[in-house]
Amino acid sequence: MTDLFEPLTFAHGPAMKNRFMLAPMTNQQSHRDGTLSDDERRWLVMRAAGGFGLTMTCAAHVQAVGQGFPGQLGIFSDDHIEGLTGLAAAIQAEGSLAVVQLHHAGARSPRNLIGTEPVSPSADPETGARELTGDEVQQLIEDFIAAAVRARHCGFDGVEVHGAHGYVLAQFLSPGSNRRTDAYGGSAENRARIVVEILERIRARCGEDFNVGLRLSPERFGLELAEMVDFAGRVMRSGLIDYLDMSLWDYAKRPNDDQGDDAGDGRLLRDYFLDLDRGHTRLGVAGKIHSAANARECIDASFDFVSIGRAAIVHHDFVQRIAADRDFTMDDLPVSAARLRAEGLGDAFIEYMRRWDGFVAPDTRSPLTAGSAAVTSSSTDVGRSSPMARPS
Repeated sequence: MTDLFEPLTFAHGPAMKNRFMLAPMTNQQSHRDGTLSDDERRWLVMRAAGGFGLTMTCAAHVQAVGQGFPGQLGIFSDDHIEGLTGLAAAIQAEGSLAVVQLHHAGARSPRNLIGTEPVSPSADPETGARELTGDEVQQLIEDFIAAAVRARHCGFDGVEVHGAHGYVLAQFLSPGSNRRTDAYGGSAENRARIVVEILERIRARCGEDFNVGLRLSPERFGLELAEMVDFAGRVMRSGLIDYLDMSLWDYAKRPNDDQGDDAGDGRLLRDYFLDLDRGHTRLGVAGKIHSAANARECIDASFDFVSIGRAAIVHHDFVQRIAADRDFTMDDLPVSAARLRAEGLGDAFIEYMRRWDGFVAPDTRSPLTAGSAAVTSSSTDVGRSSPMARPS
């Protein structure tokens, strides 16, 4: 059996020192223009210092119009370079790989946040999104590439392309939200074309020593499990990515009931992906991994790494605690705001976490209240989908 603290090599770029990746998590701590704040830097560097083999930023938007929530980190402008450069160096100084997640919210960009109508593969009456033109699809692809090049320039070890959770690339993958009739719509292969072209061009522009990952989620937001399993297999075998980061909401869940004939065969959702030929691509999993035992179960099942979200919020040193105690389990919720501050969360992040039922213990509210711009209900994942949509 693979040990949780065995290094993990990739086809491109440096190795992780262990099997723990910090999941990309929405935290609303950056400045309004997308530049890095001291709070965001502290939150991430503390996790790197706490033992994570790879420390990933929250979803960083590649176009201004693709912003999904207030206080989101940006990577669409050279104005972001200074802060990101310092962040990459600080994470790496702690012995962790530094990775930026590249994101565009598409139809899920709140109009009152971006100041214009959101865009989507096809028009969406529910959100008011308009359909991207053919030229705009090409610009979207180029802006993902430019963001990856910018990340490399800043010194990051790699990028993860966000194709999950109902954001723009997942909107292209979904037969429900993508009703295009050009080369980027119709068949499953056409709907995945934009993701493939982004990955191909990142590799071409960023070189062989740069790490490229992809995050997918296999259910909800109009996605079809059979299609996502097929695409996951194809993209892993293609060699375009170094790792596939599967966000399953719960690593031990079964497929949703509406996912076809195979959903009743007794397999866990994770098994659909573990059974695939992955070539030289590493496969990881995220979703309710709260203890050393949970992490070991995932690695023993033959995942290559685990992506940690909530447990990393509660314990900046979650990895070090497991190294010291093979039976370690995340502290019970709720936890106090004071505790979260000690774990490196800024006020904006704490206020955001108050909206997760039962996460933050009731106490005296900070001056940043739930009515402020940082936590408006129309601008986040919360309220549009189940609680497990909250990570980036």
